Amino acid sequence: MDTTKNIAALFDFDGVVVDTEPQYSIFWNEQGRKYHPEIADFGRSIKGQTLTQIYDKYFAGMEEVQQEITAELNNYEVNMLYDYIPGVEVFMKELRANGVKIAIVTSSNDKKMSNAYKAHPELQTNVDRILTAEMFTHSKPDPECFLLGAKVLDTVPENCVVFEDSFHGLEAGNRACMTVIGLSTTNSEEAIRDKANAVIQDFEGFSFEKMKEIMS
Repeated sequence: MDTTKNIAALFDFDGVVVDTEPQYSIFWNEQGRKYHPEIADFGRSIKGQTLTQIYDKYFAGMEEVQQEITAELNNYEVNMLYDYIPGVEVFMKELRANGVKIAIVTSSNDKKMSNAYKAHPELQTNVDRILTAEMFTHSKPDPECFLLGAKVLDTVPENCVVFEDSFHGLEAGNRACMTVIGLSTTNSEEAIRDKANAVIQDFEGFSFEKMKEIMS
């Protein structure tokens, strides 16, 4: 660890800060039934991907369908619940009390995040930076987003801890050469155990000291 630089915690948003992944599974499974019935559990197959990635892989050349899905998704996100993952608020406050810099690093776009801010006006003041899809050229599993997180928080990868739930996000954190802590909110502990330095169910009982132990 570079003792001249900040320690930073980089949080994915969906499935890490807020418990929205089951709601997205409902939406995308419905799209899968309509457009890709040959893919079982379509909602799981697109976890951790940006809308652009999903369109490029599964709806390439289907401009009208893309527009229809985007409109439906925008309406869906307005009415979604943005309940916090248990313990995350307390954990973030403890991090700040110990001088840790915090960023949310998400594949979500600004429009979606504005809905989250309506549900949680305090969110923007509870963290130092929020990095959204518009700020990245490459999406997870590319490490660009987390490397940018380290840069804007004026630190180095070895001082960063990534909190992620998706396979793409976990891979991005590892490729960024950061400590990776997996949340078993979207995938089982067994499925992500070999992709993270540690796995937690949520942030209840998790602490700054436990995070530091995992980093060491």
